[in-house]
Amino acid sequence: MLSMRDSQKGLAVLLIVVLTRLLLLPWYPLMDTTEARYGEMARLMVETGNWVTPLFDYNVPFWGKPPLHTWMSASSLAVLGSNEFAVRLPHWLAAMFTLAVVGYFAKGLRLPVMSVLIILASTVVFTISAGAVMTDMALTLGMTLAMVGFYLCWQGDKLWGYIGFAGLAIGLLAKGPVALVLFAIGTGLWLMWNYGLQKMWRLLWLRTPLLTGTLLMLAITLPWYVMAERATPGFLNYFIVGEHWSRFVDSGWQGDLYGSAHDEIRGSIWLYFIGAAMPWSLFLPRAIYKLVKQSKSAATAVEAGVGKETGTETGSETGEGLASYLFCWMIAPMLLFTLAGNILPAYVLPGIPGLALLLGLAWRSSRLPGLNAIALCIPVLLLVTVVVLNLGTAKDKSERWLLSQRSEALPTYYWQKQPFSARFYSAGQADKVDSLQEVDSISDFYLVADNRKLDLPQFSRCVEVARNKYRGLLLCRRN
Repeated sequence: MLSMRDSQKGLAVLLIVVLTRLLLLPWYPLMDTTEARYGEMARLMVETGNWVTPLFDYNVPFWGKPPLHTWMSASSLAVLGSNEFAVRLPHWLAAMFTLAVVGYFAKGLRLPVMSVLIILASTVVFTISAGAVMTDMALTLGMTLAMVGFYLCWQGDKLWGYIGFAGLAIGLLAKGPVALVLFAIGTGLWLMWNYGLQKMWRLLWLRTPLLTGTLLMLAITLPWYVMAERATPGFLNYFIVGEHWSRFVDSGWQGDLYGSAHDEIRGSIWLYFIGAAMPWSLFLPRAIYKLVKQSKSAATAVEAGVGKETGTETGSETGEGLASYLFCWMIAPMLLFTLAGNILPAYVLPGIPGLALLLGLAWRSSRLPGLNAIALCIPVLLLVTVVVLNLGTAKDKSERWLLSQRSEALPTYYWQKQPFSARFYSAGQADKVDSLQEVDSISDFYLVADNRKLDLPQFSRCVEVARNKYRGLLLCRRN
């Protein structure tokens, strides 16, 4: 057990990690493409008042993801104004809710709560996603509720069974049917591991509110899916078939309406996991060794009549069932995406709470070596990263700096290509043009063009005002 002094130190470390992330939210711009794209979609939702279908651009529906992450950011923008802190804050709050659920779960299992929360909060992919405008933290919150709810329901708490189904509904509104697949892989593998295929179905009907829970999940999610299809017919076919089948099986899928698919080597998701789960993935082999050793010792004691049998069917907190459940939870995303080429490092995030709990279980009777010191490296690295970004990298990855060099009194146009950050930081006022003939009637205006095209003859009436690594800002006047 930790002493009061150790607990206070742990709380201080946890607060440093999560509050550093919070305080850094406004200190770097939305960068292209992911954050700027989702940030602009949230801004468009507020501007247009269309809260049913997220928009990729004016009058262009976005069918790639459900709207929960857009609702989150848009609600914050509507209250706090259009800025980086507002658009990122809801995703940080989702991370805090995830920590709260994991902490509640760890406390009920008599795991070292503070150690588990420090590990989770300071895992690289978790701390980055906690302040990023993406779909992944909302999905992780939903999956955490679902996995915790299922396990507690299996122990007899039916209320948590319904909370678990509500978590699946959050996942369906955050990223779609992939939430159900991840949940089915994690829980299904554990059930077959511990009970076998035949027995698990009987126990599922006895121990979980399958029918009423499913009805609750559908009652939460179906209304939006129906409204979205009615608002923009074709959505369900693209989203279900395209995004959840074609994208998965074909890394070079040509049907993507919003970009290009990522073509990675099959199995790369496991390497992504090692990097994304740093620094704690380095402790995973030792944790598995400790848990296997503890399991064998417990089995030997039972056989010798020294201890009391705690079979896995009871789901005892000290039995093999918990360790295997957390392990299945952790590896579910990797199992799903092992054969997929279209992957990103953040795809492992829903399994990271399982990793934190697994490490807490392995070191439940002792302290994980160097826990506080290792965890404190993460806020230091975050600070260094933000400083480096503001020294120049952010200027090249976002249009915020370039647009700040102009007078807002004159219109601004982007030549042939317009990044999402340009739309966000111009509040949708910077238009894209393919020919200067489109703006011949305007006397003075700003034009942003690729640096390699700044010396084109048609720009002879323009003078350069500023440039970043990729684009230059020109002030153009009528001859």
